[in-house]
Amino acid sequence: MGSPVEVRNSTVTLPMTRRLAFSNVTDLLRHDKARVAAFTDSKRAGRPSNTHLGVSSAELSETHEWGYTVQVGIGFPLTIYHLIIDTASAITWCGSASAYTSGSGADTQVPVAVIYPYGSFAGTLWEDRFFIDEDVTIPQMQFGVASSVQNIIVDGVLGLGPTSLGIGALPNSPQETIPTITDRMVQQHHITRPIVGIFFHPIVPNQVTFGELTFGGSNHNMLSSNIGWTGITITAPSSRYWGIDQRISYLDTEILAYTAGIVDSGCTFIYLSIDAYEKYRDATGGTVNPANGLLQISPDQYYTLGTLNFHIGTMTHRLIPNAQIWPRSLNNKINGGDNDIFLVVKSLPTHSGVGFDFINGYVFLQRYYVILDGYQRRVGFAQTRFTRVNNN
Repeated sequence: MGSPVEVRNSTVTLPMTRRLAFSNVTDLLRHDKARVAAFTDSKRAGRPSNTHLGVSSAELSETHEWGYTVQVGIGFPLTIYHLIIDTASAITWCGSASAYTSGSGADTQVPVAVIYPYGSFAGTLWEDRFFIDEDVTIPQMQFGVASSVQNIIVDGVLGLGPTSLGIGALPNSPQETIPTITDRMVQQHHITRPIVGIFFHPIVPNQVTFGELTFGGSNHNMLSSNIGWTGITITAPSSRYWGIDQRISYLDTEILAYTAGIVDSGCTFIYLSIDAYEKYRDATGGTVNPANGLLQISPDQYYTLGTLNFHIGTMTHRLIPNAQIWPRSLNNKINGGDNDIFLVVKSLPTHSGVGFDFINGYVFLQRYYVILDGYQRRVGFAQTRFTRVNNN
């Protein structure tokens, strides 16, 4: 009998840095609007492909620098690249802000292209060494090297979506997929399972905001509760992504019945179907501020604001009132006054029942640790030290 394969690390953790480079509310809302439209476009919603996400990047501002990035070393001589974390795409690539100049890589001559809601890239598929940290190297990692980029000013993208989202990225072989970085770490025995744990630190004004990405499992030092698991939904199109089933209540009143949607690090806000959003609006007393499109409430309404409850699997994950409001220290970024109070729940363009009825975006994920388990096809949530903090 052969000896068992040695797994060199049970988990591998990388620090993340928040890129908060939007100059005004128009940039921020355009980014989210484009991403939401790409997910919910009825003509494209059923396509398990990240190469046709719908909205023309020409609708966006000139550049995109909004999201968390990690540092990855590629090739020889070693070059460090800052790649945006994207849980709704599966292709990893570089060559935008910093050119790919490695002398150790091999060009496969295979075309690769991805159109994101916020931009696009096209180039060829290369193979080279990826240095994740001093103990983890991935030889012959397949990744895109950009020859053409639109609206993306960081170095590239690290795709953490399900592998099937890579379908369509290779124009000459549209049904083929490319192993994700998580897949390759399993193949190289750095981790045992294709699992990614994500911890987002809430935004702190005038400071660099950090988080961390853990391959192979979760960092239990970041958890303040047990993990609540739920399987990937079978309802399309949410099932193409990190999609789950949940119901939502405000206080004790149900505002969204049990339905499908997704977890997405790329959307800033929480998005609900039109009918659920209207119930939330009416329950909170919020009114739409014409300057930024967000629901605004008065100080008296904030003091009586109830919890927003996400019933996922067998557990209920609650957003306290403070977790439902935009950081007031950043009101100047969204055309608000210093003491204005804006809610972070926005509306999808569709009513419930279309298979894509919510997006649990960044403002939710900064309150809960999330674990994306590609092996057992499930998503886990756990409380962190920021779940109940009044920092907004």
